[in-house]
Amino acid sequence: MAWCGLIGMPLGHSFSPKLHSMLADYDYRLIPLEEKSLPVFLQTEDFLGLNVTIPYKQTVIPLLDELSPEAERIGAVNTILRLPNGRLRGYNTDYDGFVHLLRASGLDVRGKKVLVLGTGGASRPVRCALEDQGAGEIVSISRTGPDNYETLSRHRDARILVNTTPVGMYPGNGASPLSLDAFPELEGVLDLIYNPQRTALVLQALDRGLPALGGLIMLAFQALRAAEIFTGRAIDEARGAEAAARLAREVENWVLIGMPGCGKSTIAAALARRTGREVLDADALVEQAAGRSIPEIFAAEGEAGFRARESAVLARIGRESGKILATGGGAVTQPKNRDFLRQNGRLIFLERDLALLPTAGRPVSQATAPEALYARRAPLYRAWADVTVQNDAPADAVAERILEVL
Repeated sequence: MAWCGLIGMPLGHSFSPKLHSMLADYDYRLIPLEEKSLPVFLQTEDFLGLNVTIPYKQTVIPLLDELSPEAERIGAVNTILRLPNGRLRGYNTDYDGFVHLLRASGLDVRGKKVLVLGTGGASRPVRCALEDQGAGEIVSISRTGPDNYETLSRHRDARILVNTTPVGMYPGNGASPLSLDAFPELEGVLDLIYNPQRTALVLQALDRGLPALGGLIMLAFQALRAAEIFTGRAIDEARGAEAAARLAREVENWVLIGMPGCGKSTIAAALARRTGREVLDADALVEQAAGRSIPEIFAAEGEAGFRARESAVLARIGRESGKILATGGGAVTQPKNRDFLRQNGRLIFLERDLALLPTAGRPVSQATAPEALYARRAPLYRAWADVTVQNDAPADAVAERILEVL
């Protein structure tokens, strides 16, 4: 029986199977392929249709029998259909996806200078879409061309920036292709990367108060157009928006922050019981990695040693998707931890009456009165949090309260 799938190398934690299952009813597979295997695979496998990702969007073109007009114009293919006569036809649905991403961002590119980072296959539909949307000067930044990362000072007047490179993509979370400090007139940032949902580049923009979006909406709408090609049927655009929103909810982490002893681990367990999500408890993972308890770590390495261990754990678990993360009370004292947690997460400040906070086994709480500790940390909890929830009821009731908010 004919099937559909995604080819590329590497594929990592692709969301494509989940997304296509929301849009249509066909068997969808992930097929990591070495370049040398492409010709034989395309000639011999019994697929109905394929999506194509990095690094084969241009490589596949000579192996196809024909191209759609938009794929020919763009010079890159991300969708392949096997026609009834057996011939392979290439399409590019990334164009449609990027137009929807641009629309969702609210950014107006008309007459404005746009920097496109990257010159590979992913950049081509972006340039075509920007041209069709009336952008002014469109400059492609590459590693070796005349416009490169060493000559960015020529483009300080850029108003919109679009990243089409894989820099910052899972598992390379935290990397950014450049600093936005170089662009004082910047109005917004779009990043085609969707895992993590908020790359380091997107987080830079958000910290500056600029509109910024990752590529999840683009992923959903290029998939919708591909599904239409595979099935030969039109699909309502509302299903694409619904699929993007649903996928975003499913893959985001729920991150609990708050004072030591405020109930983060207890509420995380209650949320897990109701949803089936896995809980990752930062303190427990620090102890597991160190092979000793937190009081023992403090005694041997001091708070600085503990915080370094904690940040290493948060950097690792912050890259996960669809988990419940219970953090230590002092995680907010290290600014770098914020980006680790919000790249894929919604942060929930769990508040509890200070008189109810235990101190046993908690070195910082024993050394500092809860009132003084709260005075220092409460502004950080509030600044980091997307939502605040009171832990003043049984755990299951508080968990239900959180689910209603989310």
